[in-house]
Amino acid sequence: MEIYLSLGSNMGDRMVYLNEAIKELAAADVTIVEESSVYETAPLGPQDQGWYLNAVLEVATSDSPSDLLAKILEIERLLGRIRKQRWGERCIDIDILYYQQKIIDSQALVVPHPEIANRKFVLTPMVEIAPWFTHPVRKRTQTELLAMCSDHLDCRRTEYQLL
Repeated sequence: MEIYLSLGSNMGDRMVYLNEAIKELAAADVTIVEESSVYETAPLGPQDQGWYLNAVLEVATSDSPSDLLAKILEIERLLGRIRKQRWGERCIDIDILYYQQKIIDSQALVVPHPEIANRKFVLTPMVEIAPWFTHPVRKRTQTELLAMCSDHLDCRRTEYQLL
């Protein structure tokens, strides 16, 4: 269905948060089609926080992009996410990276996610599961975007497994 979400956590038991997010997505009628490996990445922004665990999911849903966003925000709330500081630590972060080839630029939602091309921790797992997927604005595949990415933060594949 070519809908891609990123998951990230750098507080508490990070794997529990990632897996709980996946359970909540499934309970909200969002089907997990494919999942990347889990990557451990250095924090973007304030350096006085823990490293992140990140992954990318391909999902299928009959929800519109705005309805999917509403479900994601509710899942983040249920899992205890409190938005204090931009790029600050978080128990769970779920972003819509791509919704097929749609281009959405509203106050509530921007798709494709505007920072994809600048984030190795998103592009690396995207290349793992959808290297051929073409960014609808930049007209580049995920593999090409990763090769051009100037992000030098550590991004290491882990042995952790998602549900």
